[in-house]
Amino acid sequence: MAPGSERDKIEISQYILEHVPKEVEVTRIEYEGPTLAVYTKRPDMLVEQSSLIADIVNIIRKRIVVRSDPSVRLVENDAEKLTREIISPEAEITDINFDPSLGEIIIEAKKPGIVIGRNGTVLQEIIKRTKWRPHVLRSPPLRSKIVANMRHYLHSESRDRERILRTIGEKIFRPKIYEVGDIRITPLGGVQEVGRSAFLVQTRESSVLLDCGINPGSSKAFEAFPRLDTSGFELDTLDAVVISHAHLDHCGLVPFLYKYGYDGPVYCSAPTSNLMTLLQLDYLDVARKQGIIPPYDQKDVRECVLHTIPLRHGVVTDIAPDIRLTLHNAGHILGSSAVHLHIGEGLHNIVYTGDYKYARTMLLEAAATEFPRVETVITESTYGGTEDFMPSRVEAEERLTAVINETLERKGKVLIPVPAVGRAQEIMLVIDGYMRRGLMKEAPVFIEGMISEATAIHTAYPEYLGREVRHSILHDGINPFQSDYFTIVEHPSVRQEIIDGEPCIIMATSGMLEGGPVIEYFKSLAEDERNTIVFVSYQIEGTLGRRVQKGLTDVAMISSEGKMDVVKMKLCVESIEGFSGHSDRRQILNYITNLKPKPERVIVCHGEKAKCVSIANFIQRRFGVQTLVPALLETFRLL
Repeated sequence: MAPGSERDKIEISQYILEHVPKEVEVTRIEYEGPTLAVYTKRPDMLVEQSSLIADIVNIIRKRIVVRSDPSVRLVENDAEKLTREIISPEAEITDINFDPSLGEIIIEAKKPGIVIGRNGTVLQEIIKRTKWRPHVLRSPPLRSKIVANMRHYLHSESRDRERILRTIGEKIFRPKIYEVGDIRITPLGGVQEVGRSAFLVQTRESSVLLDCGINPGSSKAFEAFPRLDTSGFELDTLDAVVISHAHLDHCGLVPFLYKYGYDGPVYCSAPTSNLMTLLQLDYLDVARKQGIIPPYDQKDVRECVLHTIPLRHGVVTDIAPDIRLTLHNAGHILGSSAVHLHIGEGLHNIVYTGDYKYARTMLLEAAATEFPRVETVITESTYGGTEDFMPSRVEAEERLTAVINETLERKGKVLIPVPAVGRAQEIMLVIDGYMRRGLMKEAPVFIEGMISEATAIHTAYPEYLGREVRHSILHDGINPFQSDYFTIVEHPSVRQEIIDGEPCIIMATSGMLEGGPVIEYFKSLAEDERNTIVFVSYQIEGTLGRRVQKGLTDVAMISSEGKMDVVKMKLCVESIEGFSGHSDRRQILNYITNLKPKPERVIVCHGEKAKCVSIANFIQRRFGVQTLVPALLETFRLL
């Protein structure tokens, strides 16, 4: 069987059966999403002979996972009891869960190394005696409700999850009808604008959607959502949706696809899966409170959870007969990914950056620039204008410190609207660090909104964080997000006490003043000139945050009684751009410069029209590569 030849499932199964010892007792071989699952009554034997599986993978060119046949697995209660007996108490197990659809026992422990054992001996013992495959996780310092709820839901719907994975697998590994060619890209949103990102990538054989977001700054559906009404977009033929990161302008409309019949996979990193669900549910909650009918409901979000296949950065995955996907760190928010699509056998390679930061921050490492092959790059240009040069991170931190100190000295309060994911955690690290070093005046820091839940998800995935924070959590046992300076606001009834109280810092969602608890603080603090509002993230055109940033003096707002009030803007307004999770013009150009290999074509998106055109013209002149600024629904061929 030569690599790359056409094989159907029967041929592959026969090959595996011929090369696996009969005493392993293989019961069935199934496609499960992008992997081939080999079910056996003796999984421990195959785990012990890992080189045998590696050799088979090299020949059939498919990812293989060994699972125990459900008939030989211990019942969950007995398996948990036995597992706790096998693992030393020194491991400090905090939780054990099961995923029947994958045959996995998920073990959370404070010392995962003890759970694994030298050369994996403890894991092998668990497999041998329980017939469940262990998946070991480090216990997070903070418990996440959304992570726990998603695990519980996947457990309760394991039968449906099995069906979904099998269906996805059959579609991925279907025989190719056409030769690879006619690679086309159609922007359905997110071009010459910021918001509703969505790119449709099509070959003769396959169809993949990169991101599916909303525009938080638009109240008109025609401008708020991607143009899924275009004739070239068909849910029935869509092979996969790939989400670069969890911000709503990139993932906010994914559940809508399931409402209208999509039954395929969503691929993203594991942190993105959790954060995406959190933000989609919050989107529904905010819409309900504002009396807006959202385009989908909680049932559709749950369908999205069932169909999501989390991937680790750097792992190559088949997602269609002629397309392989690899995710790489994008440095924008936790789990954010640059998407690498390998089309055909090296025929064409696309890198879709999503939003990225080409610089190290306190929270994250810089975006990856090395890929196996690259012909076309699709880059964001949020800060691509000629004037878009941000201060250094140190300058931004010092400016924030100065603004906070000045406000506290005049007995005012500092209001920092933050997106729950990314900027919130970055600012928390800065405030904690500067107060501990005595550079920032000590004051209570009140945190409200989804920030706490999003922060808990950050601590569940320390391997995705920057090296210092990761080292602090994993090796020093210090969680910088649990500082003594921070007070979590558990209930809205406490707000008035904070507003009437001593000088303080308030961090609340949403980051663009588009709903959330920040609105109540803003209304109460706006008319006192001693107070300051500090914007630390991008404000999309059309949002209240953008209007305040531009100097709005009178703000019409609905009171808790439902009456329209006019709020006079007397507080100081500060914008500190150096904290952005986006690259500025210099960093975008450095990213293109350092891309390896050098691309043949650059497509510029995710920026206001003038900024897209400005940086595209410069890239074309500087690098001598074809650079395009596509219009909405403009289809163009890459090959």
